[in-house]
This record gives sequence, structure tokens and C-alpha cells, in this order.
Amino acid sequence: MGQRRGAVAVIVHQGRWLVIRRSGQVVAPGAYCFPGGGIEPGESEPAALIRELREELGVAIRPIRRLWESTTPWGVTLGWWQSELDANAPIRPNPAEVESYAWCTLEELVNLPELLPTNRRFLEALAAGQIQLGSAI
Repeated sequence: MGQRRGAVAVIVHQGRWLVIRRSGQVVAPGAYCFPGGGIEPGESEPAALIRELREELGVAIRPIRRLWESTTPWGVTLGWWQSELDANAPIRPNPAEVESYAWCTLEELVNLPELLPTNRRFLEALAAGQIQLGSAI
């Protein structure tokens, strides 16, 4: 078995960040995180993001550029991608994977007690200037 990899979509619209609350049927139930998921064999990070966002939220996204890489405490390498979502697209969470979603300000995100630790590290790196979001936001 190769190293496990995942991809994360960082979607910001009008100063608000898209986060999901994980359903009770998945790992880390009830936790908040940016949408994304595992990369299947032979799949690129952008292709995995497009598939995962379609599965989780029923939306089409456009991965723009890779922002960061991290490794979870479970040894999964994550590629973090600034992505775009059509602002008029209806979001339809898949209840098997997503309990709910929200558009949060940066301050609201930082203060979410159930935010996954890897997402918190991303926000800390962003605050420290280690990650630069492009002008698409």
C-alpha cells in the first residue's frame, strides 16, 4: 500500500470561507473542516478535488493553484488548493458524508472549537505569512 494522500479545497467568496461539518458516518464525525478527501490511485490532486466536491456537496469547482502541503497525525499527506466555486451554484450536501456546511469569516473559523487540527495549522501558516492566497478571492 502506498502512502495515503488527500486534497483540500480552500474556497473563499466575499471574505467567507466554505467549511463542512462531517457527518456521523465518517472519520472525525461532527468536526468542521475544509471540503476535500482522499486521492484514488492514478488520480491527480485537482481531479480528486473535483470528484470529492461533487460527491460531498454536489458542486463543480475549479482548482486554481496549490497553496500548501501538510501531513496529518495519521500520516496522510494533504495538498491544499485554492479553488473557485460558481457563486450561484446550489450546494447540496450528501448526508452520508456532510452534516452541514457554512460560509465563515476568518475570525469565526479560528474560533470553531471542532475545527480539525490540520485546518487550524493551515490557518496558523496563513496568519504567519507562509501561505499566500491569490487575488481570485
